[in-house]
Amino acid sequence: MALTAEFTRLPDLAALGSRWQALEARAESSFFLGWTWTGAWLESYDIRPELLAVTDGLGRDVALALFGHAMQPRLLGPSATLSLNQSGNAVADRPFVEYNGLLTARGKEGQAIEAALRALQRRNDWRTLRFSGLSPGSPLLEIAARRKTRLDLSPVYQIDLEAVRASDYLSLLSSNSRGQIRRAIREHGGALPAIAVATPADIDPWLAEMRSLNAGRHADNAWDDEAFCRFVAMLAARGDDAVELLRLTDGEGSVGFLLNFIHGGAAMNYQSAFAAPRSAKDKPGLLCHAAAVDHYAGRGLMLYSLLAGKDRYKQSLATRQEALEWWQIDRFSPRLEAEAILRKILKRPASA
Repeated sequence: MALTAEFTRLPDLAALGSRWQALEARAESSFFLGWTWTGAWLESYDIRPELLAVTDGLGRDVALALFGHAMQPRLLGPSATLSLNQSGNAVADRPFVEYNGLLTARGKEGQAIEAALRALQRRNDWRTLRFSGLSPGSPLLEIAARRKTRLDLSPVYQIDLEAVRASDYLSLLSSNSRGQIRRAIREHGGALPAIAVATPADIDPWLAEMRSLNAGRHADNAWDDEAFCRFVAMLAARGDDAVELLRLTDGEGSVGFLLNFIHGGAAMNYQSAFAAPRSAKDKPGLLCHAAAVDHYAGRGLMLYSLLAGKDRYKQSLATRQEALEWWQIDRFSPRLEAEAILRKILKRPASA
């Protein structure tokens, strides 16, 4: 049965949510393509990207995706850009989608992407596509274009929880990481912090404490943005078993907080906040993640993922890794051709 792909204005969120969740029940998708993430993002930032719907001959949804349309800055002037499951606005895209793609019914992935790419090619109102957080080798990259540029390749550091259950987590780490965590354990009374999972009544005060702990620690702090705080609160409140907000404590109080997604046998750490170190040897962040590894290994999950990022602490904690990619797809335009030549002369990468 042939599939049809069409772009439309974004429907009412209640109606879209019903369609999205119905398709999600028939899909094998990432957490970032589910309605918990998507609905919270749309509502928190009050954005209205376009809807791409791929349907079968009976009008049933086979694939859904969102595309933001924006004039995005480029070296020689703005370029009309479509962004997959992003708005094209830097503030509204602060949540950073990962494991991106189309929400697609099982067994229809290839056909749905072919239909979606044909629909994108038919549009003449864009010069650039942005695909953020794709798994390497995504068939979305098969779209015909003048130039395809990988802007970033980010590791996704993970802990294999099967290996943890078969051995001991610290024994799987480097001697340096192992020593840092053991010293931190001694600083906190000789044991990993205790873990409590937020109840609905805990969410607001715990998130307020996370925001306070993160204040002033980063030059570009997402927690300073009210919309981002709303987004995180919606995730925690609406995620049911798919989102866990953890508070980690010892005898002296809070050691840290972790906001994690639970999906497909994996726990994924999305946000964190840690108390100040109590001494030069204290590593509250490493300690909290080590406690989370123990927590999720005991629950029978397969992976604890630290999601995309090149932070050294993630590498220190990991026992394995994969990668995600960020791509810029350009059609032909004289301005973008001139930009490519200028970048080559200046030896300036497309990500700069």
